Amino acid sequence: MKKEVLLNGEHLTRSEWLSVVRHRVPCKVTDEAWQKVHASRCKIEEQVQQGKIVYGVTTGFGKLSDVVIDQSDVEQLQVNLLRSHAVGVGEPFPTEVVRGMLLLRANALAKGYSGIRPQTLQLLVDLLNKGIHPVIPSQGSLGASGDLAPLAHMALVLIGEGKAEYQGRILPGGEALRAAGLQPVRLEAKEGLALINGTQAMTSVGLLALSEAERVGLAADAALCLTMEALRGVISAFHPDLLHTRPHPEQEQVANRVRTWLADSRRVTRQGELRVQDAYSLRCAPQVHGASWQAFGHVERILEVEMNSATDNPIILPSGDILSGGQFHGQPVAIAMDFLKIGVSEWANISERRIERLVNPQLSGLSPFLSNDPGLQSGLMIVQYVAAALVSENKVLAHPASVDSIPSSANQEDHVSMGTIAARQLRQMVHNAVRVIAMEMICASQAIYLEQAESEVSSKSRERLAWIRSMVPPLREDASVSEEIEKLAHALLTDDVWM
Repeated sequence: MKKEVLLNGEHLTRSEWLSVVRHRVPCKVTDEAWQKVHASRCKIEEQVQQGKIVYGVTTGFGKLSDVVIDQSDVEQLQVNLLRSHAVGVGEPFPTEVVRGMLLLRANALAKGYSGIRPQTLQLLVDLLNKGIHPVIPSQGSLGASGDLAPLAHMALVLIGEGKAEYQGRILPGGEALRAAGLQPVRLEAKEGLALINGTQAMTSVGLLALSEAERVGLAADAALCLTMEALRGVISAFHPDLLHTRPHPEQEQVANRVRTWLADSRRVTRQGELRVQDAYSLRCAPQVHGASWQAFGHVERILEVEMNSATDNPIILPSGDILSGGQFHGQPVAIAMDFLKIGVSEWANISERRIERLVNPQLSGLSPFLSNDPGLQSGLMIVQYVAAALVSENKVLAHPASVDSIPSSANQEDHVSMGTIAARQLRQMVHNAVRVIAMEMICASQAIYLEQAESEVSSKSRERLAWIRSMVPPLREDASVSEEIEKLAHALLTDDVWM
């Protein structure tokens, strides 16, 4: 892990982003980026001094863009913008989302297209490095003129207003700054707009969901392997020559992982040994899991572009032109979030079907509901119910948010993305999906225990069984496994031992 992450608006990676967001690695703007920031600021000041009409600098906002602002009111305009737009509602974003927003906005401003003053950008970076986290309500963004309400709550702290968490306490923004040895800035022309025009809320939530989804996908592949061990699955369906006749790289990668992880198993079978072929939830797993990995790869590429993009309006070009456009519109992220929602839902959907095969004696040939004493005991019967409830909830959440649009600002902003809603839905779906996959692992582990087959599974499966058993012991009599499901799901997202 790097000791310091450098920001220039061009090369921030997801791993660097995570290191700052989750591991508190410090960051700083590069010298070259500071030069670009200074140059763009000079162009804004020239426009103000010359009395030019520039959107958001010497005019109102949205439908009020035709209202010219007197030069003496330019600074008040920016403060008014933050105060009037900070009207988010609902539960605050988690700290890691807030840190992600701060980092992404700083990186976007470091590109030098936004006209921010260097001291304002530096304070934004200082919030990150000092651990001052604005309190930002999670609801209220349409995702079109950027994430206006969330980013306005973030920006208020820079002027000593709003609220922030610092060293475990929620403080007024000004107090949090003073406690960390910092001073608020006095906004000048364009700066309020530069701070809140952007897609950083949806992108921050999206990057966290993407990073967690990557682990969910690997966990789905690992759970599949344990179920193959428990049900004596037919490994022939994963043969590389078979998969290569339809050469989607992602499905070949899934099959290769399964073959590698089950290489020395004495439980899996070959075509015709016990049965000719398995049900789809096992036999078609490379195709289904692989399609979800395709969605993951597409979304990863979209967010890599977005996290190094200028999402401001207007944009100050190196030529000196200041152009109004739609760089703030969240549609690229919104559609990507909706796409990955489908991929994540399918990892959970097919996992729930494998859970059903494990607990249903008519399908598995195992003890009913994987209990030690069927009838007297219900075993893991209700685990399948809970998995079904979560995948059904995911089906509702998978409805695309990006196809919705409600006009705003007196119909000036007449198409919006709902990208932040899509990102929030995606992350909830990821958390639902990892719980379903944890349930599959628990059921498969219980089946292997009942079959007394621990010595027959692959070496990789034995390692994973030992890891699972450290949190979820074999079920010998009926007991609630609710806490164990939560513990295992959390570990799948945070522990690298099983991977």
